[in-house]
Amino acid sequence: MKNLWLAGAVAVAGLLVVNSYHLQVLTFIGIYTLLTLGLNMLMGYAGQISLGHAAFYGLGAYTTGILTAHFGWTPWMTLPASILLTAAVAYVVALPILKLQGYYLGMGTLGFGIIVFILFREWSRFTGGDSGLVGIPPLTLGSLSLGSRRTYFFLVWGAVLIGFEVCRRLVDSRVGRALRAIHDSEHAAAAMGIDTSHLKVRVFVLSAIFAGIAGYLYAHMVQFISPSSFDFMTSVRMVTMVVIGGMASIWGSLLGASVITLLPQWLHVFMDYEMLVYGLILMVIMIFLPQGLVRGIIDLVERSRAR
Repeated sequence: MKNLWLAGAVAVAGLLVVNSYHLQVLTFIGIYTLLTLGLNMLMGYAGQISLGHAAFYGLGAYTTGILTAHFGWTPWMTLPASILLTAAVAYVVALPILKLQGYYLGMGTLGFGIIVFILFREWSRFTGGDSGLVGIPPLTLGSLSLGSRRTYFFLVWGAVLIGFEVCRRLVDSRVGRALRAIHDSEHAAAAMGIDTSHLKVRVFVLSAIFAGIAGYLYAHMVQFISPSSFDFMTSVRMVTMVVIGGMASIWGSLLGASVITLLPQWLHVFMDYEMLVYGLILMVIMIFLPQGLVRGIIDLVERSRAR
């Protein structure tokens, strides 16, 4: 039912919003919602922190960018390649790194993100280095170009709706209950017969696939990518989106992505203090609304009704 409400809201927004800049902002919210959905499954439901998730976002973008700009692949041919490469890298990384826990896991994922960022910057023959990669073509559907803001808005939000449905079904399934058990106590979950290592790897790969698809959509929307779009600050934004919306809340992913996407539009005067602003937001949310905005708003409504 909630997905139907979201589909209706997307349709109304796509038809009524006429300003191209506003459509672009809404499209960015959709891309960041995909990122946050995947990371929320990893952090919010499985309890595994990742401080380098922007690496998978970049892998999806650079895979399609390199294959289309340098090797002449059509954009739709690169979508499976982006997904498969991102999933393969995530699987290889997850096997050793998810044996770590707590701060060590956070540092391990941070190191992975930094390594991939350096690779994007130094492999300039294909990535363009700090100058960026140009020549990425827009998406087309036969003779129809999907490069217009309105068309791309519907494409991105169509992917978001599919992502919501996948996450909803997963959360309501036996696997979702097992992930929540791992989040509460990995040792207790293992004692109950749950294969914790296998599930953690699977959810890590799933979250990376969401990030890879988001990167693919981002690359073909802006048609230019550079390493700065996939740096450590991008990973911090992603974590902030999850925390603000509420961990273990699918709908919180949408709210968190919306807040962090719109915040720079309101606070552009503080752009030189971006890290400070995000740190302050995280601190305030964790102190006063530890379960995120969605749960906090619901609690406020329930208290007002009780009064």
